Amino acid sequence: MLKGIPTEIGSDLLKALADMGHGDLIIIADDFYPPKSKTPNGVSIQAKGNSAAEMIDAILKLMPLDTDYCEHPVEYMIPDKDANVEMDRPKVWDDAIEAVKRNGYDAKIVGEIERSKFYEKAGKAFVTVCTSERQPYGCFIMQKGVL
Repeated sequence: MLKGIPTEIGSDLLKALADMGHGDLIIIADDFYPPKSKTPNGVSIQAKGNSAAEMIDAILKLMPLDTDYCEHPVEYMIPDKDANVEMDRPKVWDDAIEAVKRNGYDAKIVGEIERSKFYEKAGKAFVTVCTSERQPYGCFIMQKGVL
């Protein structure tokens, strides 16, 4: 047992976070996200029973964000503009922003990324954390920084 590790962080995720380097990407995926087809060379870790915002909060207790080199080191998936998807703003986006703020970051570092661009960027991710998030568009990309 280790002290100070959030209970949401299992040993596989702890190792993956330690193995990540500056600029590496981590996906916080909702329950519908296909980690193997979108990031075939990445590590896929199950964190079922947790929401996306809970995992963001837990991870940010251990991992710094790349605020020096990236305008939006946290991005959430939105529908493609040409998809004509109309929906109310999912609460998960605001919950994630609150998690970012709780961990000492400004809300301005959180940005949007269209679905197709998210999938393209996710192809380069080091690790995907699969949550039980069921709210629509509950997927996030975070970029690791340095201390």
